[in-house]
Amino acid sequence: MNDVTKVSVSHLTRAAYVYLRQSSPAQVEHNRESTQRQYALVSKATALGWPSQQVVVIDEDLGVSGSGIVERNGFARLTAEVALRHVGIVLGLEVSRLARNNADWYRLLDLCGLTDTLIGDADGLYHPALFNDRLLLGLKGTMSEVELHVLRARLLGGIRNKAARGELRRGLPVGFVWGDEDGEVRFHPDEAVCAAIRTVFSRFTELGSARRVWLWMRTEGLSFPLQTRHGGGIRWVDPSYIAIYHVLTNPVYAGAYAYGKSRHEVILDASGLRKKRVRKLPRSQWSVFLPDHHDGFIDWSTYEANRARITANTHPHPHQTGGGAVREGTALLQGLAVCGQCGRKLRTHYTGRTASPGYHCAGKTIANGRGVYCLSIGAVQVDEAVARAVLSALEPLGIEAALAAAERLEADHDGALAQWRLAVERANYEAQRAERRYSAVDPGNRLVARGLEAEWENCLRELEKAKAELANREALRPRTLSADERRGVLALGTDLLTVWHSATTSPRDKKELLRTVLEEVIITVDKDQYRAHLTLRWRGGSLTEIDLDLPRRRATVRTDEDTIALLRRLAAHYSDAVIAGILNRQERRTAYGHRFTANLVGNLRRHWNIPCFERPDTSPDGELLTVKQVATALDVAASTVHRWLNDGIIAGEQLTPGAPWRIRLTDDLRARVAEEAPDGYLTMYQTMRLLGVSRQTVWQRVKRGEIEAIHVRRGRNKGLRLKPIHSQPDLFNQTA
Repeated sequence: MNDVTKVSVSHLTRAAYVYLRQSSPAQVEHNRESTQRQYALVSKATALGWPSQQVVVIDEDLGVSGSGIVERNGFARLTAEVALRHVGIVLGLEVSRLARNNADWYRLLDLCGLTDTLIGDADGLYHPALFNDRLLLGLKGTMSEVELHVLRARLLGGIRNKAARGELRRGLPVGFVWGDEDGEVRFHPDEAVCAAIRTVFSRFTELGSARRVWLWMRTEGLSFPLQTRHGGGIRWVDPSYIAIYHVLTNPVYAGAYAYGKSRHEVILDASGLRKKRVRKLPRSQWSVFLPDHHDGFIDWSTYEANRARITANTHPHPHQTGGGAVREGTALLQGLAVCGQCGRKLRTHYTGRTASPGYHCAGKTIANGRGVYCLSIGAVQVDEAVARAVLSALEPLGIEAALAAAERLEADHDGALAQWRLAVERANYEAQRAERRYSAVDPGNRLVARGLEAEWENCLRELEKAKAELANREALRPRTLSADERRGVLALGTDLLTVWHSATTSPRDKKELLRTVLEEVIITVDKDQYRAHLTLRWRGGSLTEIDLDLPRRRATVRTDEDTIALLRRLAAHYSDAVIAGILNRQERRTAYGHRFTANLVGNLRRHWNIPCFERPDTSPDGELLTVKQVATALDVAASTVHRWLNDGIIAGEQLTPGAPWRIRLTDDLRARVAEEAPDGYLTMYQTMRLLGVSRQTVWQRVKRGEIEAIHVRRGRNKGLRLKPIHSQPDLFNQTA
């Protein structure tokens, strides 16, 4: 910086900016010398003639990369000041500190050239408006970007070569640890950790859904191992769905080594800034994939089957195969039924008081000026026909299925019991370790001994709790079947229909069985002939045709029973015209699909012998009034009454959605409205400041009666006024 002739009076009248940057927090922490050299540029600025009060240091970007991917607030501030002609010189230790990409670097050069701003580094002073200086600065910026590219390519090249051999040590999922040899992966030495992982895979094989595995573990009260960082200790926490899903979808558990499963992309956001995002790649585009790298909890074929099963559990898009995960409900062909007319997956619905299941097609055709489903059929007869066909095909396998069921009844709880036994063993070890630590301390050092004693007692309590839970689980374990019970179970194998209709066989079990043997069931309905044609496509390609007669129901035209029941309740309080408005707002229709009118409501009421509404002869005080009537009686706006109802300040009732609010006008309600605010009543803001609580807490206390509320309807201070019953705030009941 010896070319001081470039510094003019106009430069000295403006500020000198010293820009500091280091690429990572690790460099800021360990490379202290570089940071000190950059701060020393302040003395350089004063040596060039700038007063110390005109030297501005920008160190906001310490620990931020200059590649242009990460937003740098300090550099943006520097660029803005240069554009405003507030900067006389920009000082940096070297060009790479200012920018590691040409986009930011050349933008700064252009602004400095236009605003007559100098740039200085350890080699000298430069004026971007001069050709030679601009050429030299451009070469320096290009070399800085090239240097970053070379360093990154050299580093990534070594990483990729090591990953290609399967020796790159990266973070392993819970259940694995790195061995002593290069690329050696071993099972975790903790038996409880491996047992928890194996339990996840075994339960998924049985349940078929990651969510059901998670719910089973939560129901059994089991813990799941969590490894927070590479090489860190294991913490046992409540299982989460994400943890279970990652175990089932991570290829490392199948003995595979994978690298480069994702790719970093640079995109432009709405403001034109470059942003980096991560895009997951299909397996064919992974950089490294070694299938048999180490021993896994499952083999690769099982991993592929699990991934296919998880993919099939997602809700399919239109005209795609797969029925999604098994869900609740008695419709057995959920996800399997297909419309024989348009090929769409049939959706399920439940109607009536008994929630009778049915299937309908989502595609609609225009008939008689309105949309009509191309297929809608009850599910009871269809499910029974499909079940008979499946059970008749599986009858030769009934004996083997009964034997497997007998064995499962005896060992169903073994997985959970094994986890609880390991939990007791782990708690016992923690208690013994706490005891050894307490015994090793000097008894006279009570500051340490008290803490170790409390830790030992806590471990003993956890041990007793684990033992009690294990004893409870063992007491609930199903007992071993006797010889007579085993013969009874085997006898059921010859009559699968009895097992199918048993109360202990849930609809979910039936759906799982049907999905195991069937690919889809194509349903075609002939409405004129009252017949349905079913095509069962079995897994493997075989087809079975079934013709089914549908019941002939006599068409009856009558109003819905729910509407009639609602009419009985409303007729005791409202006139026919008001009831018609309520029914129309709820989008209810007559038996012929028309909107309700006062005459139609009257005819329906007389047909069902429902008495007419009669207004009681009582005084307005204490009578149930509408919102508008209450607002008129209190001389306030109707919106104010609605707000009181929503906030819970006053009580009201509504017989059904869409019906008018009914409020009882009492003396207490009249007292809530005043012409002027009495002494001691405050505004909402003053009440919040006095009690030191939020607005929501004030409303809660108003509802509980701890704060009196009135409405002032006259004057400049009209509105809500509050008076706390306790003048001093209760510090122990405050809600943050």
